[in-house]
Amino acid sequence: MNNEIIKLSKISKKFDGAGKDIIVLKNINLKINKGEFHVIMGRNGTGKSTLSNFITGKDGYNKENGKILYNNKNLDNLLPEERAAAGIFMSFQYPVAIPGVNTMHFLRTAVNSIRKSQNKDEYDPASFIRLFKEKLKIVGLDKSFANRSVNDGFSGGEKKRFEILQMLLLEPKLSILDETDSGLDIDALKIIANGIENYRGKNNSFLLITHYYRILKYLKPDYVHVLLNGKIVKSGDKELALKLEREGYSWLE
Repeated sequence: MNNEIIKLSKISKKFDGAGKDIIVLKNINLKINKGEFHVIMGRNGTGKSTLSNFITGKDGYNKENGKILYNNKNLDNLLPEERAAAGIFMSFQYPVAIPGVNTMHFLRTAVNSIRKSQNKDEYDPASFIRLFKEKLKIVGLDKSFANRSVNDGFSGGEKKRFEILQMLLLEPKLSILDETDSGLDIDALKIIANGIENYRGKNNSFLLITHYYRILKYLKPDYVHVLLNGKIVKSGDKELALKLEREGYSWLE
């Protein structure tokens, strides 16, 4: 039985908006198996967010050659919503506010849409409210969030916790977390890490993008990769992240 969740290889290109192609990722070879937790670290502008956007199908990215496989299926022709239905989730670095859209209704619609696509029973309102309140406790948000609009007036920490709440409710097979720890104080950081650890299991996998070692104090990644100039230049374990914290990236160049 093949245990592979995702495999991305070769080269991708990003359009610069003026008709010119900019090569952002070069010869990326990354394989994530079920139950594995991978971390990507690197300087600003080195391609970390491009990698996550490419996997999730954001417009404006083009693959020159190579392939991106998820559960042995080619993702090239799948829309972002189809990739989400297949079990791929991305936590945004800069979550967008949606005034007037109730958080609980938004999440119930999203969760039921995913469940319907997977031929699972949809949640009725009462069942979802119970589940919603249960997950709220894990991410340290109070019941008042049921009456608020999506990310509208949220603090930076609340937005990041709301992203983890979405992950817990959507139950993806592959969670891509793009700088989920940025801008968080120590208490919020611990809550985010706890939410991630709460969801870890042998059947779901993670790709965490971060600049800092500090969130890894509370997590146990299987692999840490360094992305520089569009290439993975080194892979290791948690100790590699600690070395980067102490010495930076110059020793890898």
